[in-house]
Amino acid sequence: MGLIGILFGLALLVWFAYRGWSVLLLAPAAALLAAAFAGEPLLAHWTQTFMGSAAQFLAQFFPIFLMGALFGKLMEDTGSVTMIARWLTVCLGTERALLAVVLAGAVVTYGGVSLFVAFFVLAPMAEALFRVAAIPRRLMPAALALGTSTFTMSALPGTPAIQNAIPMPFFGTTPFAAPGLGVIAAAIMLGFGLWWLQRASAVARRRGEGFGDDTPVPVDAAADDPLVRERATTAQAFDPAEIHHAEPTPVPPHFLLAALPLVVVVAVNLLMSFVVLPRLDTAFLAEPRWGATSLAAVGGVWSVAVALAAAIVVLLLVSGYRLPSVRQSMDAGANAAVLPALSVAGLVGFGAVVAALPAFAVVREWVLGIDGGPLVSLAIATNVLSALTGSASGGLTIALDALGPTYMRLAAEHGIDPALMHRVAVIGAGTLDSLPHNGAVVTLLAVCGSTHAKSYFDIVMVAIVSALLALVAVIVLGSLFGSF
Repeated sequence: MGLIGILFGLALLVWFAYRGWSVLLLAPAAALLAAAFAGEPLLAHWTQTFMGSAAQFLAQFFPIFLMGALFGKLMEDTGSVTMIARWLTVCLGTERALLAVVLAGAVVTYGGVSLFVAFFVLAPMAEALFRVAAIPRRLMPAALALGTSTFTMSALPGTPAIQNAIPMPFFGTTPFAAPGLGVIAAAIMLGFGLWWLQRASAVARRRGEGFGDDTPVPVDAAADDPLVRERATTAQAFDPAEIHHAEPTPVPPHFLLAALPLVVVVAVNLLMSFVVLPRLDTAFLAEPRWGATSLAAVGGVWSVAVALAAAIVVLLLVSGYRLPSVRQSMDAGANAAVLPALSVAGLVGFGAVVAALPAFAVVREWVLGIDGGPLVSLAIATNVLSALTGSASGGLTIALDALGPTYMRLAAEHGIDPALMHRVAVIGAGTLDSLPHNGAVVTLLAVCGSTHAKSYFDIVMVAIVSALLALVAVIVLGSLFGSF
């Protein structure tokens, strides 16, 4: 009965979340349902297991949610994201419209701008480019997904995406874990994705298919859509409802000033990870008053949070005077972090209750018994959980909360570098999370004015197939040569 309860609770969570119900309600309800089937104490699981795990997730990662959402909102309101996209468009021209859209998304998201801010800002640019280049509107979501939701989220070393931060406390790694393998994975995703988009565009051109519907992209309608909001907040770290709260500047900065904060994010993240933190005396962290932890457990989160905070300061110094209301923009950015953080924490709480049930031992043994060794089983576990929850961050945290210590033990037994486990886990979480019910997919289609029927197959090719190819390559290379 316990295993049936786990499956039934998970089915309840997936089904109602897909229909737009709030995860804040669904996650505890599904967790308590699973506990009831197992005959476990319900109130104890709710207040101790569920809330304890959700609170621990917030304690670890809310600084990154907060700094990331605030940075993204300020980059949008100062016109910095728009200026970067415009500069790339001018440099590459309409004849390279696909490449311009992909690179614009990659540059801003690798520099720390929230995925959803990038969607809402870049969609109008992509529409203008695609219309002039006679590229079908239906390819817009795939092009934006490739640039914002694939290699800059899970593969490129140092990316400040929350998905790249989640494994750090479990494996004691930095944001730059397995940099060589990450770069190879990123090249595979980008190369395959661009090849597919160019192929699809060429096929459409031979058929005489132009841009299609001239209706402007419904950015404002998507931002105000409650269904989009409910699904989106479990998939990324920005609440779409805040995207138009606060007034943007009418005069964007020069390209160099617009790009400077992105450079600061990468540079400070690198310095914190390899220069500043390793030189600090952090023995005090072992004391109970600091949670009896270690630098390995918190250093990665510190690096990303400080990098984003430094970029916010630089952004305010060089472009803050352009904002009609700094307070309104900062309030909106801070508010945009809350619902996504609580939603993902709810998924984590659900996973903690399931992992605490006696029947979960069957699931654990099945996962760990998968042929291919720890890397393969870790990849499958993060893939499956991210697919079911429709959230790379939620699925990744559930998997590592339940199995992280076990994988660390297996890594030691098999001589596997934790950095390799980190990179496999992050790329694995960023593959099947892009199923139709994923919040990022739903938001992207709404922003671009397209549908699953028209655009989803191309999203599958650039966001799922390319990531799976990269994941296989990382596992094979890591198994042969170790982490590098």
